[in-house]
Amino acid sequence: MSLLNGKTAIVTGAGSGMGKAIAQAFANEGANVTFADLNYESAKTAASSAGLNRVQAIKADVTNDTDVANLVNQTLEAYHGLDIVINCAGVPQSFTAIEELTLEQWDLIMNVNTKSIFLTSKYAVPIMKQQKSGSIVNIASIAGIRARPGLNAYCASKGAAIMLTKALALELAPFNIRVNAINPGPADTPMIGKFLVGNEQQKEEGMKKIFQDSVPLGRLIQPDDIAQGALYLASDLAKMVTGEILNIDGGRGI
Repeated sequence: MSLLNGKTAIVTGAGSGMGKAIAQAFANEGANVTFADLNYESAKTAASSAGLNRVQAIKADVTNDTDVANLVNQTLEAYHGLDIVINCAGVPQSFTAIEELTLEQWDLIMNVNTKSIFLTSKYAVPIMKQQKSGSIVNIASIAGIRARPGLNAYCASKGAAIMLTKALALELAPFNIRVNAINPGPADTPMIGKFLVGNEQQKEEGMKKIFQDSVPLGRLIQPDDIAQGALYLASDLAKMVTGEILNIDGGRGI
């Protein structure tokens, strides 16, 4: 039997990269899946490539209260339940000295990477409490526990995501709602180049020098690596796992 047979999941940031890989893996394991993304066309394409009739794409700004409420309500209308929320939407930060970081940059990074988890939880948790079950998986980052210079806002946002995960795990345990997080290491996704400054050649060289060479296992993390971890944490394979932070980083965080 498929690991998520009959379950319903929302995956944010599902239009590309890790979110897309997670959403497609969940659909392949039997779940009804809402592919949520600010870029509706990307979400629609990702959902269509799953080749299944129990998926849908929804445009959602995960920093907007109304959008997130609508995302949860539309999922309920389509599938009559909600069992899993994967918070994968995120934005990077290229090297920025703290005195050069603008308030707008700080707010964007904190809102997308952390506020979004608060909003999806706010609207999903009442449903999960009523059914006395649920699983929330937050995609944080190894940068949330192993800081890098110039990634001040990004590290802060991911550190906050990790602590919010642990706080919610304790708060929601009496309702049999599990909350866990994944810390990806340097990942081979469209986002990775946005951590660097310079032209494309400089970014390519930087990815090798800064990121791949920092991973003891010697390669960038693939979206499917994260999808497999999310599948474990969301499924009954991890029915006694909550408040855990799973590093999928090739040893980067050691």
